[in-house]
Amino acid sequence: MTQIHLSGAYRIEHDLLGDKQVPLEAYWGVQTQRAMENFNITGVPISHYPNLIKALAMVKKACAMANHDLGQLSDEQADAICMACDEIIDGKHHEHFPVDMIQGGAGTSTNMNANEVIANRALELMGHKRAEYQYLHPNTHVNMAQSTNDVYPTAVRLGMVLKHKQLVVAAKQLKAAFDVKSEEFKDILKMGRTQLQDAVPMSLGQEFRAFATTIGEDIDRIQSMIDLLKEINLGGTAIGTGITADSRYAPLAVKHLSDICGHPMILATDLVEATSDMGAFVILSGALKRLAIKLSKICNDLRLLSSGPKCGFNEINLPEMQPGSSIMPGKVNPVIPEAVNQVAFHVIGNDLTVSMAAEAGQLQLNVMEPVIVYKILQSIQDLTNAMTMLSEKCIKGITANVDVCRAYIDNSIGIVTALNPYLGYENSTRIAKTALLTGKRVVDLVLEEGLMDNEELMELLKPENMIAPIDMTARMRKAN
Repeated sequence: MTQIHLSGAYRIEHDLLGDKQVPLEAYWGVQTQRAMENFNITGVPISHYPNLIKALAMVKKACAMANHDLGQLSDEQADAICMACDEIIDGKHHEHFPVDMIQGGAGTSTNMNANEVIANRALELMGHKRAEYQYLHPNTHVNMAQSTNDVYPTAVRLGMVLKHKQLVVAAKQLKAAFDVKSEEFKDILKMGRTQLQDAVPMSLGQEFRAFATTIGEDIDRIQSMIDLLKEINLGGTAIGTGITADSRYAPLAVKHLSDICGHPMILATDLVEATSDMGAFVILSGALKRLAIKLSKICNDLRLLSSGPKCGFNEINLPEMQPGSSIMPGKVNPVIPEAVNQVAFHVIGNDLTVSMAAEAGQLQLNVMEPVIVYKILQSIQDLTNAMTMLSEKCIKGITANVDVCRAYIDNSIGIVTALNPYLGYENSTRIAKTALLTGKRVVDLVLEEGLMDNEELMELLKPENMIAPIDMTARMRKAN
């Protein structure tokens, strides 16, 4: 992001609390300046999330167009506001949005930051100097028929709608990487495990296909959750009653916003309820937590499957990304899955923050909305980066240790489960126990006891017969 070079010169601006120095080069004004001094908390400015800034500009442009339609703004004022908004939508001037993501006032500092930047840039476009607010004022003109309490929720919802595309793209790329590996590993037989104990055979491809499937489920879920955010309270102003707004304003503003952003935004039927309700954020945050939990479980599995290499499972090899120890020569750690695990823990914690903040709303407004917005946007960004890293730096480079996988099959008592329908449970249990005590293979014990002949046994133990359902009736008829 472009940095502002401050010369030390300043201008004087005035608000309710009196005069304040504002850097001469800044497009922001006095209320933003106060917010910067008051809320030095996270070190993360709202400009850290460009889609939020673009969404704010889209909302302000839509409102200006609606007010112009109603004859409340002159052609010159409306054109200047819209041109300033277009520049911000195109990615310009984002460095002039320095307010911290966490702030008191239910987002008022963010709203005023937008009002002041748009007003001062619009003044320049009109041929005036910054802060010559007699020609175009941040509150009177840019914020006309608006309140923080309808603009801020609308903008953050739209910002999440715009931002989620990157998350979905990253998730689809990760799913595709797992799909490729599932096909590559489809013929590699291995032991499945439950409770970390030998279970029954499966293919390594089936294991990776399950990873792909579970990520695919959450792609669909997150996309459906985003639709909830398209219902907005724009036009409700302070508490949803629409005070200071023309009765025709809300539907006009929402229509303009839909045209500007390219998404069908919907005016809530009950603006009072919509102004205080955080339900959509809670649901979206829950969906992000669900994705995080799934990713963490997958990464746990990858670390287990690649453990060793000499004293662990060693069924797969993860790409070597960096030396793993400052003291143990030759050690390489599964750093990419480890990092994704930590992102997941962070997202799970963010969801708790969202839940508590949503519950903390009182009467007609939830003043905790800034932390809700911060944590959801943070979760979206972190999950996007984590999934991109996981697919590019880990999944695509995974290789299988075919001989190790096969050796586990050959030496496991788990294959006796495949013989259970033919040997009976008592015989199968006895064979399994004997194999465990003696170290002999199940196959050898079955043949030694003459329970099955070699041809029949080998047929049953074919990979395709052990990793998918078979026609049991036909198999039993053939055996008899």
